[in-house]
Amino acid sequence: MHPVRTNVSISRRSARRSVRILGVAAASAALTLGVSGSALACNISDFSAEATCDGSNGVITVTDTDASGTPATITVFLESNGGDAKQVGDAQTVKGSKEGTPVTFSEDWQPNAVYRVHVKVDSGKIQIDKDITPNLTTSSTACKGEESSSPSPSDSATPSPSESTPAESDSPTPSASESSSTAPAGTSDNAPSPAVGESNLAETGANSNTGLIAGVAGALVVVGGGAVWFGMRRRGANSGS
Repeated sequence: MHPVRTNVSISRRSARRSVRILGVAAASAALTLGVSGSALACNISDFSAEATCDGSNGVITVTDTDASGTPATITVFLESNGGDAKQVGDAQTVKGSKEGTPVTFSEDWQPNAVYRVHVKVDSGKIQIDKDITPNLTTSSTACKGEESSSPSPSDSATPSPSESTPAESDSPTPSASESSSTAPAGTSDNAPSPAVGESNLAETGANSNTGLIAGVAGALVVVGGGAVWFGMRRRGANSGS
């Protein structure tokens, strides 16, 4: 009878150990499933926001890294004095991914502006109705337009006052115009004019050689007449003697 009791007690102990082992395994499996399930569940920590520039335009980007892809509604508000000043655009729905799914809001944000980003999830057991903390604060430098980096066409095309206004030295002065208009009169005055005596002689004919020839001829006549008279007188004197 004693050996039979021993076998029964051994079998009971083995059964108890087996149950314990199965319980521990079940608890471990449940814990593992719980951890993995919570890791895949959507959480407010899966969302982030930043203010960036798309060229000269401001943009607020919200990124969802929820690997479960649970739909979430994102709403952005501009804050002023601790309250909502305005809503930026319309609310948008995003489905996250492990790599991150972004959603953008066009906003001409100003430097050091504060925005509140609200996340709402309503999907069965997952309920989220929270803001991303802390609030989004923009950069201290605003987005710069492309026009500011290069000169505008109006500046390059507009001539400077010195270029558009002719210099005073280029325009004719009154003295120059007067001298040019009176130049013919000055030319006629500067031309040599005949002397007074020459003009009178030309009119009377005294500048010709007629008087000189007449004087010489008269002298020759007088000399010739005297010679003839003197010769005839000598002939008469010779004939009388």
